[in-house]
Amino acid sequence: MSDYDVGIVGAGIVGVSTALWSQLRGHETVLIDPNPPGSGASFGNACTLATYACMPVNDPSVFKNLPALLFSPNSPLSISYAHALRNPKWMLSFLANCTEKRSSEIAQHLAELLANADAGLNPLIAEAGAEDLVVNSGQLSIWSTDKAADEASASLTKRQALGVTLEDLSEAEARSLEPNLALPIKRAVFYPTARRIHDPQELIRRMHARFTSLGGHTVAQKLIRSNAGSKSVVLDFENGGLEVGRLVVAAGALSNEIEGTDTKHLPLGTERGYHLIYGTEGNRVSRPVGWAEGGFYASPMAQGLRIAGTVEITGKHRTASTNRTAYLRRRVGEMFHDLPAPESEWMGLRPTMPDALPVIGQSAASERIIHAFGHQHLGLTLGGITGRIVADLIEGRQPNIDISPFRPNRSFISNRPA
Repeated sequence: MSDYDVGIVGAGIVGVSTALWSQLRGHETVLIDPNPPGSGASFGNACTLATYACMPVNDPSVFKNLPALLFSPNSPLSISYAHALRNPKWMLSFLANCTEKRSSEIAQHLAELLANADAGLNPLIAEAGAEDLVVNSGQLSIWSTDKAADEASASLTKRQALGVTLEDLSEAEARSLEPNLALPIKRAVFYPTARRIHDPQELIRRMHARFTSLGGHTVAQKLIRSNAGSKSVVLDFENGGLEVGRLVVAAGALSNEIEGTDTKHLPLGTERGYHLIYGTEGNRVSRPVGWAEGGFYASPMAQGLRIAGTVEITGKHRTASTNRTAYLRRRVGEMFHDLPAPESEWMGLRPTMPDALPVIGQSAASERIIHAFGHQHLGLTLGGITGRIVADLIEGRQPNIDISPFRPNRSFISNRPA
């Protein structure tokens, strides 16, 4: 007999959401992570519930803009060429998903999942008593050059066609919303239904507390390996082990480091993201503001003003790049004048697949192992609905969302079955 019905490895927003959904459904659940809940990538996000963010980074414009993205000092993208040479299959697969046809398919899949995001997260927010952490302020995106503003038109039109509500604002209207912006504003788009989380880690802490109060258990150890049998999955930790009826792998960028989970063959990459905190400057903006050319958000939150974003593609265990934080410091100085020095800096690991879609579904190796990772920039937004989908899979029920585009055994160059 198993020690627990369900074991979940990873205590970020996806793992804790899954644990709370599982426990609410009546399954005796154990959450496994050597680190405190919400202390990884979930800690450092841009605080935005980005239900509008259905356009993938896989876009045909990548081919045209790649030289500037790679070599411009103002590029929000940084790539380690040594890492790229060691991982050519991932890089080529990413580019193969940048065709017009494939990019449109990916956007459709993301839009369908994002349309259900609030239905997955809102019940957990209510269970955790965390309504006070949710702010309905909308989100503002700005472009500061004519070239970038023109190039955004096609993407914005596609978003609207996929059901995203957005409003084009004049420069005067944008500045009335956010008068402290020092940038030129050549185009501004407002997403009126977007919400933000005032303190993402506090949200996860409360969700975990509710999970615990419902009888959920937490093991603060690193999972080394698993062994799936016909009736259970045996888990080995650094010290000891236990047995679960089903195992959910929700360890983000570290999901492919656990032996026996059938994840090592998946092309799980890492986009390292950074943030700065300006503790006394939280009133610089009243909602998340995304600057397209800068590649980051400025978000007001409990700790002050958070500047979060950029993409660094390199080995996940390398030390943080001072070049990336220097980039953010310099560029945020263009966005707001007279900022003091930031009080803290952070780097985290975004789990990313080359087709920009998460992996959600049963492992091909065993029906007792379920994968739930690879959410890229959308972990906070999609954590709740992913947890609800996984709870359905645990019970052998068909989710009310088509999850075939996210299956672990998909082809990562096209969406044909592997």
